[in-house]
Amino acid sequence: MSYPQWPGQLRDGLAAMNLSLSDSQQQQLLAFLALLNKWNKAYNLTAVRDERVMVSRQLLDSLSILPWVTTNHLLDVGAGGGLPGIPLAIVFPEKRFTLLDSNGKKTRFLNQCVLELGLDNVEVIHGRAEDCQPDQPFTQISSRAFTALENLVTWCGGLLANDGEFLAMKGQYPDDEVAALPADWQVESSHSLTVPGADGERHLLIVARAERHR
Repeated sequence: MSYPQWPGQLRDGLAAMNLSLSDSQQQQLLAFLALLNKWNKAYNLTAVRDERVMVSRQLLDSLSILPWVTTNHLLDVGAGGGLPGIPLAIVFPEKRFTLLDSNGKKTRFLNQCVLELGLDNVEVIHGRAEDCQPDQPFTQISSRAFTALENLVTWCGGLLANDGEFLAMKGQYPDDEVAALPADWQVESSHSLTVPGADGERHLLIVARAERHR
């Protein structure tokens, strides 16, 4: 069961963001949102309960970082309800996505999404970042509403390639978190994100090892 205004909201939002997606991709995004809404009632996957803002707060917000996703294999840590990992995987079927979360209910939901949406390019891992041992480090790691930057680089730095970068999605610019970053990490750039229909500020912080450009 989906909200009748969702297709129009998604179409208008994509147009405002200058994003061109196929009809099948838009249908997949809406099918994912319907799954998220359904499971959220029992599993508490996300704090967003108002169906009128879900397209904006969940789908469009996730897709706002598209221009900065340049890797062929992205790790999404604290993947939770699959944001931004699942929408990105739908838009980039040629790229691979690994979704990591320590909450079993959330990873069960993510596995159900992969199954129902036919997402062959998504792998779900149930576990803590500190215990994850990938075959090779990732060049990009995304996080959305997961944890403070200091925790992000401490817990997940070992999963990131030496020249890799974190794509940290935040609301207001987190001055305190940036100031608390360990000396060997730095914010390379910050981007103010525009999400149609969403109130409040949105920022993407690109965080990398300080020696990356030395």
